[in-house]
Amino acid sequence: MPLAALAAVLLDRALGEVSRWHPLVGFGNLAAWLEGKMNRNSLLTGSLAWLLAVGPWVALAFALRPLAPFAVDVVLLYFALGAQSLGEHAEAIVAPLQAGDLPAARQRVGWIVSRETATLDESGVAKAACESLLENGNDAIFGALFWFALLGGPGALLFRLANTLDAMWGYRTERYNLFGRCAARLDDALNYIPARLTALSYALLGKTCLALACWRSQAPGWDSPNAGPVMAAGAGALGVALGGAAVYHGELEVRPPLGTGPAPVASDLRRAISLVKNSLWLWLTVLFIITGALHA
Repeated sequence: MPLAALAAVLLDRALGEVSRWHPLVGFGNLAAWLEGKMNRNSLLTGSLAWLLAVGPWVALAFALRPLAPFAVDVVLLYFALGAQSLGEHAEAIVAPLQAGDLPAARQRVGWIVSRETATLDESGVAKAACESLLENGNDAIFGALFWFALLGGPGALLFRLANTLDAMWGYRTERYNLFGRCAARLDDALNYIPARLTALSYALLGKTCLALACWRSQAPGWDSPNAGPVMAAGAGALGVALGGAAVYHGELEVRPPLGTGPAPVASDLRRAISLVKNSLWLWLTVLFIITGALHA
């Protein structure tokens, strides 16, 4: 299994995301179709739609895995990972930010965050990018690796599909509050342990004591039980101040603080990219060590 994980990571690094016919795009289209047909503002129909969207693919993955375990694991984890894409998006923000091209940096960060970016200054762009990078490090990398370590490729697939449905349906709006509640709760459950391991990884590879203190004191203030630990520990590990005010859909939201220290700049975003990358290699190393110890 560690060799399959390494192969998938190297494949992701070499190829990045599939530019055409990505399976997750097709899954997203299926999820949108199911939601259009089944959304009756009901918890029951939302739960059934989740099972119809996720269940057949995970069952198929478990059925195919015995036929070619290594190949199935590598392919499924490769499609579940988004490490290279995440890094490329972040680098595309750093470059114009360091060059002083603020309009281009605003445009790039607007591709990965939902807040309004048109009036952000350099620090605001770096803050938005850091927050997205730290949180998505768990969603696009470490959550998939955790479930891969437990269940192989089908586990990585289960996590990625559940996370995708949460991103599509897991909103507290009139349309999705009941229908998407199953998707939101299952994503929270699947992410609970990975998020805390991600937070621990950030802490170990950064300013450890500060990261742990921020995690303990600031994470409870965030609505998301999993994003809070990840982002608080990541901000503390970097020694920067994240969180605070941001504009979403024309409304100003004052969010709890994350981390402590100066407001981030372009160089801090580059350090955040390194923190996520180093955490990935730490996870792979630990996976090799644990597997070796179990087979000793």
